[in-house]
Amino acid sequence: MKKSSNLETQKEKFIEMARELGCDESQDALDKAFSKIISPKPASELKKPRGKK
Repeated sequence: MKKSSNLETQKEKFIEMARELGCDESQDALDKAFSKIISPKPASELKKPRGKK
């Protein structure tokens, strides 16, 4: 069951990173952590939703 082992490894890495970033269970802390990990795309790269015709 290599897939299960890989998922556990990913889970452990995520938990470790969250602890390093000082995350807790609040939404604000989660947002701050994501902003450190993931950079937002420029507005020019965001897809605009298509409306129904």
